Amino acid sequence: MGEGCLTLDDFGSLQDPLPFQWQFLAGAVAGVSEILTMYPLDVVKTRFQLQVGTGGADGYSSIGDCFKKIIKNEGFGTLYRGIIPPIMVEAPKRATKFAANEQYTILYRNILGSDINKQGLAILTGVSAGITEAFLVVPFELVKIRLQDKGNAGKYNGSLDALSKIVKHEGPLALFNGLEATLWRHAMWNGGYFGCIQGVKNAIPEAETPNGNLARNFVAGAVGGTFATMLNTPFDVVKTRIQNQAKGTVLKYNWTLPGVAMVYREEGFRALYKGFVPKVLRLGPGGGILLVVFDTVSTLIRKHVLLETV
Repeated sequence: MGEGCLTLDDFGSLQDPLPFQWQFLAGAVAGVSEILTMYPLDVVKTRFQLQVGTGGADGYSSIGDCFKKIIKNEGFGTLYRGIIPPIMVEAPKRATKFAANEQYTILYRNILGSDINKQGLAILTGVSAGITEAFLVVPFELVKIRLQDKGNAGKYNGSLDALSKIVKHEGPLALFNGLEATLWRHAMWNGGYFGCIQGVKNAIPEAETPNGNLARNFVAGAVGGTFATMLNTPFDVVKTRIQNQAKGTVLKYNWTLPGVAMVYREEGFRALYKGFVPKVLRLGPGGGILLVVFDTVSTLIRKHVLLETV
């Protein structure tokens, strides 16, 4: 072997964490696969979260009604309006999710010892990865929300125009509006997602075939995505409303927990879960897609990249 080649000792068994750059690649492929498949549901979710009450005659009464009205009144392409910012951030975002989770796993095992409860470790690393991920995604989330709001139709001519106008009229720091709410949203989702995955995998017997392993991962990821969505939707509702407030308007929502209390007080408990159905339809199966694609790409890297260098 030439100098600089990996040996088995460099990455251990096939189930040890990949080197960071390969974790990043696997997470990126998983993230882009998920968003291309499920993005229209994110547009529908945002419309419901921004809708106060029933929304009047132009309001949406169901997911089907929302899809129908968007396509009829705004065109099919509107279901993908605002996708450029998520696509741009999706690779580093999902890569950060999985790579940071695995790096935090190594860190916490070294600090707390290898005998730490697996599910407790998964929750701790998930929360930490979520906080790390949140700092990265805030500006992209803000541009996406502005583009998805039907009230902003005609105001922005695409992602770069939206970015330019936000910075020009509201200042560069406006891109980080909603950071605190985003921290809550991502910490809760990632902690719930990775913690639940570990719990489900503990309950489901090990698969004996590759297809069985894919199915096991999809079930664990889908259950994890559903549970995580149940945990974080109230924070997501408030984050969406905070980020849709332009400078110069009356800022009704400022901080997350007071925002959650305000939505509950003015609109009731159900309002905290506005957009939950399209969100869970995306992030339940989407969570399964994420885990399956990440695991599949990681396995291919281990077999066809790392082992070939030994």
